[in-house]
Amino acid sequence: MTLISATDRRLSGGFTLLELMIVLAILAMGSMLVIPGLTGMDTRTFNAQVREASSLLNYARRTAVVTGRPAVASFQSQPDEAEAEEDADIRTSEAARSTLGPDAPWSSRGVEIAYRDSTQQLVEVEDVIDITFFPEGGSTGGELILTLDDREAVIVIDPFSGRVRTELPDD
Repeated sequence: MTLISATDRRLSGGFTLLELMIVLAILAMGSMLVIPGLTGMDTRTFNAQVREASSLLNYARRTAVVTGRPAVASFQSQPDEAEAEEDADIRTSEAARSTLGPDAPWSSRGVEIAYRDSTQQLVEVEDVIDITFFPEGGSTGGELILTLDDREAVIVIDPFSGRVRTELPDD
């Protein structure tokens, strides 16, 4: 049986400076991988909302052509804080519904919406804007301009063909 002195026991119980430095280096490398992913969340969220808005327009266009009746795509701006508190129960009950459909307008969720009609007149959307697609392929046309912080996307709707095209100037 070997006897360990009190001095040996104290020295063997902690971490060395080298071990601490290695752990700190590993944590620093890990944080360098995680932090850029967190800062890009706004961009990915914005791009997803732009794709969703574009999908709603294409859905309305297809619906108009297939059913032979005009179809409307509605876009709702983000409500004020007071309105948001009052409408919280309504939005909670509507959470199960799809945002893509004839009954539910696309909601901005932090994205500012502007609309430039075919006469190039720019209008800030304060409530709801409707874009109508007709069975023969045409539409009310115009451009939806979606903005979040420094990101901007323009969804162009051709008034003659009803085609929907998305432009992301930041790319």
